[in-house]
Amino acid sequence: MNSESNPFPEGEITPFYDCTGAPLFYLYSNGEHFYHYDGTPLAYLYNNEYIISYSGQYLGWIYNGSIIDYRNGEYAFFTTHSSGGPSRPSRKSRPSRSSRMSRPSKSSRASRPSRPSRKIKWSERSNMSFFPDY
Repeated sequence: MNSESNPFPEGEITPFYDCTGAPLFYLYSNGEHFYHYDGTPLAYLYNNEYIISYSGQYLGWIYNGSIIDYRNGEYAFFTTHSSGGPSRPSRKSRPSRSSRMSRPSKSSRASRPSRPSRKIKWSERSNMSFFPDY
């Protein structure tokens, strides 16, 4: 995605779904921070493209509204804004959001790894194991 502009509508909470269609987390309306529905901060969006854990690990990147796993180049999560990629299941209803907990400090970012080639299949980490700090 273009790192100059946010890939998601401004001011909108964007839910992310796993390979089964279950909503697992959301991008807060500030367009920068990802939260689990229980209120736990998970990661942040850097340069409107890279998903980085608060401990500084590059986890994935945004591509056409989906999150691609940095470990294997496979699709990990999708949104209502996603296009392309593996077939998406029906979306299940979203749970209610709990109050957001305070975010941890951002650690220094690790060196950005080289991107693996994208694969049109679901990552085995299309679940909360994607986030090492959760």
